[in-house]
Amino acid sequence: MNSSDDKNSLVYLLAGFGLGALVGAAAGVLFAPKPGNETREMIGDKAKELKGRTEEWLTEQRAKRASKLEPEELGA
Repeated sequence: MNSSDDKNSLVYLLAGFGLGALVGAAAGVLFAPKPGNETREMIGDKAKELKGRTEEWLTEQRAKRASKLEPEELGA
């Protein structure tokens, strides 16, 4: 197993944890004893929060990847 495989495995592991947390949170919200209006509002708020976090994470990952590129890869 090489370094690339190790990184891919870690990404899949983290994605699995994230997906599990998301499913667990959704199930908790859906089965909570609250009125429908509150539940829908809470789901909407959590979805917006998750979208923001995902966008931040993607921006960070792109920045890390760009900083690792060699100057010759950038066409310099």
